[in-house]
Amino acid sequence: MINRYTVIGQPIAHSLSPVVHQLFGELTQRKIHYTRTEASPETFADTVIDWQKSGARGCNVTAPFKELAVEVSDRLSPNALRAGSVNTIHMHRDGSRVGHNTDGLGLVADIQSNLRRPLEGQRILLLGAGGAARGVMAPLLATKPALLHVANRTASKAELLSSLFEDLGAVSGSGFEELEGWDKFDIVINATTVSMNGGLPPLPEDIISHQSLAYDMTYSTRDTLFMGWCKARGASASNGLGMLVEQAAEAFLIWEGVRPKTRMAFPRLRELIS
Repeated sequence: MINRYTVIGQPIAHSLSPVVHQLFGELTQRKIHYTRTEASPETFADTVIDWQKSGARGCNVTAPFKELAVEVSDRLSPNALRAGSVNTIHMHRDGSRVGHNTDGLGLVADIQSNLRRPLEGQRILLLGAGGAARGVMAPLLATKPALLHVANRTASKAELLSSLFEDLGAVSGSGFEELEGWDKFDIVINATTVSMNGGLPPLPEDIISHQSLAYDMTYSTRDTLFMGWCKARGASASNGLGMLVEQAAEAFLIWEGVRPKTRMAFPRLRELIS
């Protein structure tokens, strides 16, 4: 039997998820079929339910439906409950749907395992206070950084987000302008979409150093504006391709019971993208 999965989003044609999961199927010798499905906010819930009724085993959920996916799930994993968003739905044989969030686990795995940058004891700056940022807060704090500071254009949103996770570790929040005069951060993670839209978060020039890692959670075939800005100031930089692969591996583990060896997928994936 071939297990069927899909990724649901709007737009969705650009998604690399089918390529990644088909590679995982080959690496683990699992027979799967993975597709893309477009939906709208009005049709999302019915799309998920219809997909399950067709006999499918699960789906991934991408923008802008991760919060709606909470509502269509019957139960939530601890990560999804804490994040308030779902990017992976496991469709059980009893008809129930369990929502998971693997984004933060994927981010942490990419930084620590692939980029070989430890997070424990580090000063981390997280840019943005939306769903993408909230989804990675708990896994980042679980690594015990010296500080996780959330900065956002609207300071009150950053302060609210940080307050929701203050029981997990050293976390704070502010507006971008309040970063002036802060000590340099070891790791700066961009969870906004402004650089993909031709803009940049208004960051102080001295917020990073040549020892810093700049990480853009979006994935692209070329450097984003954020990555370019950080590289020009001596920092190393990475995009979110590794996060995409690692969070997909966590989803595959939930569905198929085995976690693919992601290092074996990267060479072929980069070749396909280029």
